[in-house]
Amino acid sequence: MPAATVAPPPQASGLSQRADLVGLGALGVAAAVLVLVGTGAVSGAAAVVALSILLAAVVGLVVVAVAGGAEARRRLAPYGLLKPGMLWLALFFFTPLVTLLKQSLSTLPSRFAVEAEFDWNFGNYSTAFSSFGAQFQRGFGYAAVATVLCIAIGYPLAYVIAFRAGRWRNLLLGLVVVPFFTSFLIRTIAWRSLLGDSGPVLAWLERLHLTGPLEAIGLLDNGRILNTQWSVIGGLTYNFVPFMVLPIYVSLEKVNVALVDAAKDLYSGSVRAFRKVVVPLSLPGVFAGTLLTFIPAAGDFINARYLGGPNNTMIGNSIQDQFLVQNNLPVAAAMSFVLMAIITAAVVVYTKYLGTEDLT
Repeated sequence: MPAATVAPPPQASGLSQRADLVGLGALGVAAAVLVLVGTGAVSGAAAVVALSILLAAVVGLVVVAVAGGAEARRRLAPYGLLKPGMLWLALFFFTPLVTLLKQSLSTLPSRFAVEAEFDWNFGNYSTAFSSFGAQFQRGFGYAAVATVLCIAIGYPLAYVIAFRAGRWRNLLLGLVVVPFFTSFLIRTIAWRSLLGDSGPVLAWLERLHLTGPLEAIGLLDNGRILNTQWSVIGGLTYNFVPFMVLPIYVSLEKVNVALVDAAKDLYSGSVRAFRKVVVPLSLPGVFAGTLLTFIPAAGDFINARYLGGPNNTMIGNSIQDQFLVQNNLPVAAAMSFVLMAIITAAVVVYTKYLGTEDLT
């Protein structure tokens, strides 16, 4: 019998071959138009033209999808799935970010002016560093110490829940997230009552005769806990420790106990097996928990306001003051951008040296 011939696959049409380019172009045009219109970079007739271009891009996308056949629709599908998220980011992330950048390069004509004038004023950034350097240092310093304390508290807790809790695991996880049932602000104000001069914490320390030693090592200031740097750090640690426990628990839960048993069979002690097997496999959780703790803690202003004194203000307090009290929007915007830039650089360096991409 003669061999059966296999029909060659149908050739893609010109429209289907260009579907990727059309989808990417439509996505970029939509994002650019939303950012330009949302930031006010184009207005009036120019905004109408920009929206018309956006509409034309959408219509062109539909035409290519219909006329190009199944192959075109297959190639356009990923861009269709990306578009809602991309448009959301363009409208609610990039647009405010560009607006904030424009504000940071503007000048306020007077103390009581409502609108700042855009004039490429880079002096706002030098003001952010020169006038608020101490607040930046305290913000990152307090956040770093709180993050380390969260790891020291959260890792053993997550380890016990993952490997030793047994049937109590769900209950312990529930207790970890119970603080989220109460407002962040209410929890912080509650700690103000606990750490106050007539609060139970200081009363117990006095009863146990620990005020002297704690004063000597700097944890107390003139017999007070409240309005010190350690009360701020303690508040940050308490409020953000669940963000450290949960990611570490997720990583530890995925660790195969057989790997630890195998390490012990190869004459490795419990400590060495933990250090060589469990810790490396849990690093992605530590990495995620560190980011979830350090980033919001660095910009926090609630704990410093209610638990700290005038000498313990963080950069978040200064940004809030410049925005809402001093009405100095350009300097406040510049401070916000400096804060974001430093955090981004720190995250990039931390990611590079931790190297968790090989562990996920």
